[in-house]
Amino acid sequence: MRPDAMTPTAAAAPAAPAATPTPGPVAWPAGRTRLLTTRGWAGVLAAMLVVAVLVPIANLLVPEGHPLHLSDYAVGLTGKIMCYAICALAMDLVWGYTGILSLGHGLFFALGGYAMGMYLMRQIGRDGNYASDLPDFMVFLDWKTLPWHWTVSDNFVAQMLLVVLVPGLLAFVFGFFAFRSRIKGVYFSIITQAMTFAAMLLFFRNETGFGGNNGFTDFKRILGQPIATPGMRMGLFVLTGLTLIGFFLMARAIVASKFGRVLQAIRDAESRVMFTGYDPLAYKLAIWTLSAVMCGVAGALYVPQVGIINPSEMSPAASIEMAIWAAVGGRGTLIGPIIGAFFVNGAKSWFTQVVPEFWLYFLGALFIAVTLFLPQGLIGLAARLRGRRGEEGA
Repeated sequence: MRPDAMTPTAAAAPAAPAATPTPGPVAWPAGRTRLLTTRGWAGVLAAMLVVAVLVPIANLLVPEGHPLHLSDYAVGLTGKIMCYAICALAMDLVWGYTGILSLGHGLFFALGGYAMGMYLMRQIGRDGNYASDLPDFMVFLDWKTLPWHWTVSDNFVAQMLLVVLVPGLLAFVFGFFAFRSRIKGVYFSIITQAMTFAAMLLFFRNETGFGGNNGFTDFKRILGQPIATPGMRMGLFVLTGLTLIGFFLMARAIVASKFGRVLQAIRDAESRVMFTGYDPLAYKLAIWTLSAVMCGVAGALYVPQVGIINPSEMSPAASIEMAIWAAVGGRGTLIGPIIGAFFVNGAKSWFTQVVPEFWLYFLGALFIAVTLFLPQGLIGLAARLRGRRGEEGA
């Protein structure tokens, strides 16, 4: 008997070998992720109500001395912290969701601030100390004409475009070469810190035309309107608050999309993402550039509310603080870094008024405590407490 006749199926044709699948983009689960829950949308609407209605009423209509009156100082401080919260949100997109720790985002914040400051300096006109069409610091340095990079500084639309384009273009060029060279981790963090430090030294020089170590200050008008009036101050506050809310919704849409899921996959296992057919360079470069633009917009909103911009905003310490805001609040959560920015800067305001010599000790201790005991930040702590209450209630 032939060997192939020993079984009933021996005469059957041999099965074709299974085709080897070619690597390609992974298939994401079907269905759309909700942007926010009902509770989340209620929180967004409540925030818009507070920013656009309740705060203006409490500051402009409620008389001083009334328990519900909100002082000008509180409005200014909150507006400044909201600008910082935009930077914390930008940091969360690149660090919390993509795994790129930047220690140079203070540079993008300052570049946006300087672009706005140049416009505000031109709005002073002849109301400066020297009654000249040139900014006072240029007259003091015996400059006769405006430098070339001040050509469109009296045009509001052009300067607002520069608020977006300058940080965005710098981030794009820097990120392209850094990411293409596969620079990551602590090496990338050190390079970004070196970049912002070099820029700070450059802006300290008087010949660059950015006011040297004094920077820009003594602003008087914006869009032809006095900048120090209660109405203008409140208008800037409302604009900053709505911008923060808008950026939060944009960030939430990004992280809930397929693009956002790829970013999180890059954070967790970049080599596996490359194996599935995705190019991490494009994704990292896109979110890196977007975060730089967000910081530039925050800087532009910051300057008219604070009234000054100088190279100290580019210091490495300023960029490190942005990372601390994200870590304290809880990176990878979007709302956490916003809470962290308010918590840390609120504490800074209190410490610098009451016990200024202890502020840096508190900041260092806070960062160490979060690193060792609260890796998920304040958001993680709140979730843990809710879980304990639920167990006790059960």
